[in-house]
Amino acid sequence: MTKVTLIIKNISELITVEGKNEARSGKAQGEIEKIHDGLVLVCDDKILYAGSTKGAPEYEAAENCEVIDATGKTVTPGLIDSHTHLVHGGSREDELDMKLNGVTYLEILERGGGIMSTLTKTKKMSEDELFEQAKKSVERLISYGVTTIEAKSGYGIDDFDTEMKQLKVADRLGEELPVDIVKTFMAAHAIPAKYKQNQGEFIDIVINDYLPKIEAYGKCKFCDVFCEKGVFNAEESKRLLMAAREHGLIPKIHADEIEEIGGTTTAKEVEAISAEHLIKCSEKGVMELKEGGVIANLLPGTSFNMGDGIFAPARLMIEKEVPIAISTDYNPGSCPTENIQLCMYLACLNMKMTPAEVLVAVTINGAAAVDEADIKGSLSKGKLADIAIFDAPNFNYVVYHFGINHTDKVIKNGKVVYSK
Repeated sequence: MTKVTLIIKNISELITVEGKNEARSGKAQGEIEKIHDGLVLVCDDKILYAGSTKGAPEYEAAENCEVIDATGKTVTPGLIDSHTHLVHGGSREDELDMKLNGVTYLEILERGGGIMSTLTKTKKMSEDELFEQAKKSVERLISYGVTTIEAKSGYGIDDFDTEMKQLKVADRLGEELPVDIVKTFMAAHAIPAKYKQNQGEFIDIVINDYLPKIEAYGKCKFCDVFCEKGVFNAEESKRLLMAAREHGLIPKIHADEIEEIGGTTTAKEVEAISAEHLIKCSEKGVMELKEGGVIANLLPGTSFNMGDGIFAPARLMIEKEVPIAISTDYNPGSCPTENIQLCMYLACLNMKMTPAEVLVAVTINGAAAVDEADIKGSLSKGKLADIAIFDAPNFNYVVYHFGINHTDKVIKNGKVVYSK
């Protein structure tokens, strides 16, 4: 008889998101089973069983087994935040007044603000200082139910030491805090001032100098690029991402955030695992994502904060069977929030996604967007015991009652790491 180390019993609504270990699209994105009087059994760091109490296998509580009574509560897989700019220096609250006075993101950038301001602050801060700042954000993310975070570099750009400093801080965060950090190399986040007249030269430096070093470092999983007007065009983005593949990195791409300039075509051509933002994505772009098997990683908090009322066409994507992930895009400029629950609500309100579609987006589809759907994203036997418990009678209530934190407990690798 199997000995269990954690029992979650009397669950009012258990949603396992069980099924194939791959991103779900179309109708499947909204198909989840809601189990009442649910039970979850954990053996060390793995799920042994998640389902109805009546259907449970025989088991025995191990010595020091923890028992959680989830009466009146909802249990889901731990949430996956698959797009953040987690490690950065300082903040940019001074830009709020400019934005309120009609200054656009690109105009702020041209004035030396925006990402350029963050670049300066990040370069000046030590690893310890960056760690202490990012630690607060990680702890907030965990408190909202997040158990895995994707973290991008990109605030060093032409200063490779700063890029590495960000990645090393992300390593340390994952080692010292109860969360998994998946890293993305994104030096192509902005054009350095000295390469404004020849940005292709900077792409050459990233390809020929940076990528071999990142491959040798061996701890980055993805490479991302900001494919946008005024930043890197589709051809430059493709050249970089194809080279990244040769160095063992999986492509991601920031695409169609402000203007549609061919980012979805590039995503398809380089077989990107995900395309990010997609606020201005057309039907043609949606079909390219479908044809390329690309996950649409949508960031409704960013659209909300930009204040123009334009959100990614999620319903069209679901209709065309493009899988959707939802993330915070936590960063110091366009989306300074770690509240993934708020972003889930915005996906419902502004992108017309159902709560069920949103839950899939932040669990199994989020796991697929970081290439970990085989071990995370659902409460399936043998997967990591990453679990979120919400102080709500059902998941719809978590999304419906917005603006507050519903998390009661967070379990990472079978251990309670957050408790309200």
